Amino acid sequence: MWGQAIWPVTLECGDLLLRPIKYADRGEWARVRTRNAAWLAPWEASNPVRGGGLPTFSAMVRSLNQQARAGTALPFVIAERVPDRRRPVLVGQLTVSSIVWGSAMMATLGYWVDEARAGRGIAPTAVAMATDHCFTALGLHRMEINIRPENGPSLRVVEKLGFRDEGVRPRYLHIDGAWADHRCFALTTEEVPDGLLGPWLERRGT
Repeated sequence: MWGQAIWPVTLECGDLLLRPIKYADRGEWARVRTRNAAWLAPWEASNPVRGGGLPTFSAMVRSLNQQARAGTALPFVIAERVPDRRRPVLVGQLTVSSIVWGSAMMATLGYWVDEARAGRGIAPTAVAMATDHCFTALGLHRMEINIRPENGPSLRVVEKLGFRDEGVRPRYLHIDGAWADHRCFALTTEEVPDGLLGPWLERRGT
């Protein structure tokens, strides 16, 4: 069966980790999200159903775990080892979702990063780690990322990694209370025969 035995997995690159999200992350996740409320609000998914809200943290983790067991998602938190902290600190979230097997072999990737750590290469490194894992370990063929045209920081992430701009998808997702246009960026395995992570780290000199 497509997707069996792909989860759980932890990916590491230097001090950066992508590890499975878990119920025990609730407190730390909530603190980071609260501190970043204004930073994240313009890009946050919202519920188009009148009066509907977003799921609780527990409901989100439960749903993501179900998708992971079904082989349709990889729900990571982004964590970083920092001096004087015994355990890596949660600095963001990255989810590979809508994994399609069979003749498509593709997925969609989304992420957010703590504003206090933005601009340090965390997001592109995490995206490169996850994409390489999907292309090599899982054998997927295509990865896409959909970004609002106004989201400059995320546009710089895909630019740094060389994702191809496939154009605008009008009113593609319900974001911050309204249907919003998104630009679709994608890569296939043929476009990155050496992967993303190695070339990216070489370009940034690490």
